[in-house]
Amino acid sequence: MSVLIDTDSLGRRLATGERIVLLDVRWKLGDPFGHDHYLAGHLPGAAYVDLETELAGPPSPSAGRHPLPSVDVLQSAARRWGVRAGDTVVAYDDLGGLSAARAWWLLRWAGLTDVWLLDGGLAAWTAAGGALETGTVTPPAGDVVLRAGALPTLTASAAAALAVDGVLLDARAGERFRGETEPVDPRAGHIPGAVSAPATDNLDPTGRFLPASELRARFAALGIDGSRPVGAYCGSGVTAAHELAALAVAGIDATLYPGSWSQWSADPDRPAATGP
Repeated sequence: MSVLIDTDSLGRRLATGERIVLLDVRWKLGDPFGHDHYLAGHLPGAAYVDLETELAGPPSPSAGRHPLPSVDVLQSAARRWGVRAGDTVVAYDDLGGLSAARAWWLLRWAGLTDVWLLDGGLAAWTAAGGALETGTVTPPAGDVVLRAGALPTLTASAAAALAVDGVLLDARAGERFRGETEPVDPRAGHIPGAVSAPATDNLDPTGRFLPASELRARFAALGIDGSRPVGAYCGSGVTAAHELAALAVAGIDATLYPGSWSQWSADPDRPAATGP
């Protein structure tokens, strides 16, 4: 599965005039100014992606804070970004891929295969001497056709079962997993049987993904040995996509629970575990 492209490879390919659609997916929990950050400086030619409205459907207690968008909404957005049939797509952010991975996973879920994350994101691009441009980019409309369901997903019940019969990773910060704090969702804690695996631990200090060998060792230490199925969730299905990207780099197939803790914790009939 395609996952990462480094800044040197991307720069060389762009320099040859190869057609590559660049997506700027700057979003952070508690920071509503992603578009302003984009306007202040982005990779040349990159289109801005609004995670809240283009990579998610309307929030609700029954579906979570960032449910999957309808394929029609995602297709309209992808065409606005300029994506055509057969295009290479590269998504990036300024957060080690923690938000851009949502675009990577969603486009693959919708049937695209030539989709990549820029390893290290904006910081790696500028550190390598890459230029930035300001203002809005409005690409010519694309014609891509998307079809939902190319990747599997988990329901709440399936996630509960996987926590028993497989390995269910919780990509949130450890203190949220343990139930010590819960800044946004109805209850603190985690899905019973889940394993804490903060997505930030997939990265090195520069914001690049750890090498595949180190990621394999990380996940092996969490109980992933190839004998059982693997799934991942987070607060609302955003950083769990980063977990899936890291697992893919390590050569491990895994399934996303899109509703994640925001859906689970809103259901009073679902138990919440606390502690390590």
